[in-house]
Amino acid sequence: MTLQYTVPDMACSACATTITNAVTAIDPGAKVAADPATKQVNIETAAPETTVKAAIVAAGYTVN
Repeated sequence: MTLQYTVPDMACSACATTITNAVTAIDPGAKVAADPATKQVNIETAAPETTVKAAIVAAGYTVN
């Protein structure tokens, strides 16, 4: 499944890495493209959307 989120508090590449690591911790096969410039995160994952969203929030970010 493809998920697309806006993460308004993603400010830099370190933030993008943190989000990527949070998602791949729950789905090691996930493909994550996080762009701090646009605040967009695109995720290809087999994990449930609620689980992915919760992982990003647990990493300290707001998901819209």
